[in-house]
Amino acid sequence: MEIKEIVKERYGQAALRVTTGGSSCFGAAAPVDCCDPITAELYDANQTAELPPDAVRASLGCGNPTALAELKPGETVLDLGSGGGIDVLLSGRRVGPAGKAYGLDMTDEMLALARENQRKAGVANVEFLKGEIENIPLADGSVDVIVSNCVINLSGDKDKVLREAFRVLKPGGRFAVSDVVVRGEVPAEIRRSVELWIGCVAGALEESEYRSKLAAAGFERIGIEPTRIYTVEDARQFLAGQGLDVDRIAPQVEGKFISAFIRAVKPLQPLQRECCAPSCCG
Repeated sequence: MEIKEIVKERYGQAALRVTTGGSSCFGAAAPVDCCDPITAELYDANQTAELPPDAVRASLGCGNPTALAELKPGETVLDLGSGGGIDVLLSGRRVGPAGKAYGLDMTDEMLALARENQRKAGVANVEFLKGEIENIPLADGSVDVIVSNCVINLSGDKDKVLREAFRVLKPGGRFAVSDVVVRGEVPAEIRRSVELWIGCVAGALEESEYRSKLAAAGFERIGIEPTRIYTVEDARQFLAGQGLDVDRIAPQVEGKFISAFIRAVKPLQPLQRECCAPSCCG
């Protein structure tokens, strides 16, 4: 089964668990706090108080991009991989009635949950779209800001995701996402683990590679700001139950996985490409 289908299946199951009063965390016997440390304590009480409980329970992110993206009234925002809708609903409130917040997700169960959360929250300037982050169903130059919360690392074609993000942004538009980033070499056992890929770890890009891919897509003013650095004890939670030698692997991942806020900007003018045709040289 392709990674995309596995992600779709697992996140669909997570949405169904939330709607039946359970946890969004993966695994039939997963405890309520199983998603720690990545998803714990990302939103403050003032933010979550405004939202339906199911929107909060369905959050599987690694950061709070809406708190860092400096959204302005009247802007149009797109959340890639919007899940239960928490970041879309928060974005809709931040951009106000004159703005618009889109959520894009490929999972029917998550879309249904997000739309129900929108109804409960009473946020009118929000729309949830079905689609894949590698093929965004919006027009060129139609979005002011792109946010995402621990989703891009789940894609098997991150270059295409970043090219699509660049395409739909307006000139001067902002890329402002939370994601897991790797610093240094990672044990091969983790890269081979599909379960850890689903858990926002094994699909993560190395920091310099993330910068290179953003630049290749056309972005400038690229910045990666760590928001959490995971310790050996955190890694034990990642690795437990995966059939891996935790004591051997945990010290090798000390400080190498970080949650980060990743910023970039689409240039106001198209990048000038060197032209070798005679017509370019007069």
